[in-house]
Amino acid sequence: MLEMENMFKELEEGPLAPQFCEKLASSFSLAPSRAGKQAITPRQVKSWFQDRLKKSRPRVASSNMALKLFADLSDASASFGATESSQKLKGNASDLSELIFEALSSKDNAWYDVASFLNYRVVCSGELEVRVRFAGFRNTDDEWVNVRRAVRERSIPLESSECQRVKVGDLVLCFQEREERAVYCDAHIVEINRKLHDTNGCRCTFVVRYDHDDFEEEVRLDRLCGRPTP
Repeated sequence: MLEMENMFKELEEGPLAPQFCEKLASSFSLAPSRAGKQAITPRQVKSWFQDRLKKSRPRVASSNMALKLFADLSDASASFGATESSQKLKGNASDLSELIFEALSSKDNAWYDVASFLNYRVVCSGELEVRVRFAGFRNTDDEWVNVRRAVRERSIPLESSECQRVKVGDLVLCFQEREERAVYCDAHIVEINRKLHDTNGCRCTFVVRYDHDDFEEEVRLDRLCGRPTP
């Protein structure tokens, strides 16, 4: 972990080269301390760096103006679709590139920070879609996503002092760690076990149910991100 932390400090924010992740995964897997254990995959290495990057980013105020802009664009697209449903509008969305958002990938039902919005289009149904470049990914991973359903303000990692604001029924973004992947997914809080905090911070545990597969598990606060307050 110390070696990973040192590498993180030296990395610039940008795509992680596949060769870098493969080399690092191979190096750790062959370490004497991991003898007899399952090999570490390049995807796990990449997910670790993305998680570390997300937690290192500064908090920002709610971008209500940015969301209103998206809503206005989407409403406009619906009006357009009602009269010109057989056509498609396309445009450049670079003016939105500095706003802080996350987008839902249709490939794995996970949310990723948006590095930039590349362009937009109004599809035949009248809905607005934007093409996004995910932070830490290459252009081969760009996706078209629906603005209303798959774009929102970036979720905020929760701190120990914010533990009490988490309630049963809340929507959270939870870091889901499995053998084959480690990603951020929407989940709802179904149970909370409150404990006294100590010098290391929050000791409470939270049972979450993931929205995409209804799987439940118990997690600590450091795996949760809260949704911005409207």
